[in-house]
Formats: sequence, C-alpha cells, structure tokens
Amino acid sequence: MSEMRLFVNIDHVATVRQARRADEPDPVRAAVLVELGGADGITVHLREDRRHIQDRDVRLLAETIRTPMNLELAASSEILELTCALKPMQATLVPEKREEVTTEGGLALSTDAQRSSTAEAVRRLIDAGVRTSLFIDPEEDAVRASADLGVDAIELHTGEYANTSGADRKGQLARLVRAAELGRAVGLDVHAGHGLTYENVWPIAAIPELEELNIGHSIVARALFTGLEAAVREMTEIIRRARA
Repeated sequence: MSEMRLFVNIDHVATVRQARRADEPDPVRAAVLVELGGADGITVHLREDRRHIQDRDVRLLAETIRTPMNLELAASSEILELTCALKPMQATLVPEKREEVTTEGGLALSTDAQRSSTAEAVRRLIDAGVRTSLFIDPEEDAVRASADLGVDAIELHTGEYANTSGADRKGQLARLVRAAELGRAVGLDVHAGHGLTYENVWPIAAIPELEELNIGHSIVARALFTGLEAAVREMTEIIRRARA
C-alpha cells in the first residue's frame, strides 16, 4: 500500500483571528508549525465572503510555505484570477453557499449547465499550469463526470460518513471505497476529506486507492490542548499506522 499524504486545512486559525479582526492567530505562522509537525501540504479555502482566509494570507503562504498548497475555491472569476496568478500546486473546486457554516456536499455535475461552468474553471486553471481537483460526493456519476472534465484528481466528500454511526457509517464507508476504486480505475488521483477526526479517520486512511487526506477542524481543535505541532504529529502517526 502506498504512503498517504496529509494536507492540513488551516482555515479555522483564520476564523479565530477574524472573530476579532486582529492580527493573531496568524495562519501563516500556523502553517510553519503544521509543516514542522510532518504535514505534506497546506490547504486553505478562499471563500467569496472572505469569512476566514484573506487574499493576503494566500499570497504570503504562496511565498513562504515549503510544502505544496492546495487552494480550495468556488468557480468565481475573481478568485480564479488570483489562483491563476499565484499558481498554487493544486486548486480544488468546491461548491459554496453564503449561508452555510461549512461545505455541505460535493459539486453538482448532473446537468449540462453545471458541467459547463465547472469545465470553464478547470480550463482556466489548466491553462495557468495549476493541478486541478474537484470536491465531489462519492457517486459513480460524479466520478465519471470529473474524469470527462479532464481534472487530475477528485476529493471525495466524507461528511456523510463522518456524520453517521453504526450500520449507516459502514454503508457510507463502502460507498467511499467504491468511489475510490472507480476513481483510480478511470485514471484519477483520489483524495478525501471533510469531517474527519482522530476517532473516525482510521477506516478512511486504510482505503488503498486514497493517496491524500485533507483535515483541518479536528487538528486545530486538538491543537488548542496539545499544540499544533503535536496535533499534526498525532494525526500523521494514525494515518501511517493505518497504511502499514
């Protein structure tokens, strides 16, 4: 089984800062500790309403971090323009609603109009030399539509898995396994994320076809008690053992 990459989402460091519109905690400083903790990359979501990560954060991260950046964004012209200019290692297109607390599901790709708008954003990113990924629900149609759009990778939404238990969770895990297997079969790199915690990540990390996890809230929450570097080391060790 191949090794798995851990990308740590530091949005919630910025959430705490923006609660006071202050200078701290600084997500760029947090990224340094995340890297020292052994993370393979940094994930940030630049939302249209700028509720946490700001444009300046993304620019500073692009200049300072030593690991790759995964920039999550909606197919907004303004943010696409910034992304193409900064050229992060990877851009992940995600759905976005102003009223949601956090991303509630994968991109809708079932209609021609939905696929067309996503295809245009993908084309712009590819033309800029940016690796592309789509955040999707673990459904066969979504996986195949992603492959048809020519992206490099998909990130499977693990929120429904994280929000269930017992037999329902087993069913959601099986759904993720099938989507991961199909993704690899059609030539996509397969990532996963959303709602993953120290308690529920093991079965996901053990899926052979997955090669990258994006985890943020649980690590930042643990770091309040253990420190960010130790929090990342703990998550990295769980994933390493799951892959062994």
